[in-house]
Amino acid sequence: MLLPLEQTQKLLAKYQIPLVDTAVIKNKKQGVDFAKKQGWPVVLKIDFEELEHRTELGLVKTNIQNPASLEKALKELQADFPQGRALIQRTAQGVEMFCGLKQDPVFGPFLLFGVGGIFVEVLKDVSFAIAPISKTQAQAMLAKLNGYSLFKGYRGKDPLYVQRVVDILLGLSLLSQQEKQVKEVNINPLFVAEKEVVAADVKIIV
Repeated sequence: MLLPLEQTQKLLAKYQIPLVDTAVIKNKKQGVDFAKKQGWPVVLKIDFEELEHRTELGLVKTNIQNPASLEKALKELQADFPQGRALIQRTAQGVEMFCGLKQDPVFGPFLLFGVGGIFVEVLKDVSFAIAPISKTQAQAMLAKLNGYSLFKGYRGKDPLYVQRVVDILLGLSLLSQQEKQVKEVNINPLFVAEKEVVAADVKIIV
């Protein structure tokens, strides 16, 4: 069973895994109020337990810059999938990574980390570790990636917030030990920037 948004938010907060500011909205006014507080641009998406790849289905609207664009996007999403809930999020910035947790019948829980977003299934740049893990093991998961150079800074950019990524992996490791009902956690994308690391889309299966 896919854990509902509200329970997902509570579980992530318990293990200090940051989720980008997210709210359920029913109309334009609620969306505009959110955007005024969190800042434009915003992202709209549909929340429904049977949806796994929202982007491919056209049920994610990004870079919404103003109330008129928000109203148009909201109407389109609600028309395409009326049985789902509309979610609005602050737009996150950074390199798109993914991390997750799965339960293996033989080895028990193990963690995954790699290049994320729409490229996760194309590049297959992923590292694995059996939980629980130490801080050193979490750091090693990052260093094993072909794309690790992104973390050290490239083309004059500052290094990414490596320590926060390590903390999130340690949080997932602890979750795997204390929340035995959780069968799978999928965080994709995880936006990693110089001063912030935040999950934009999280699915937890229990």
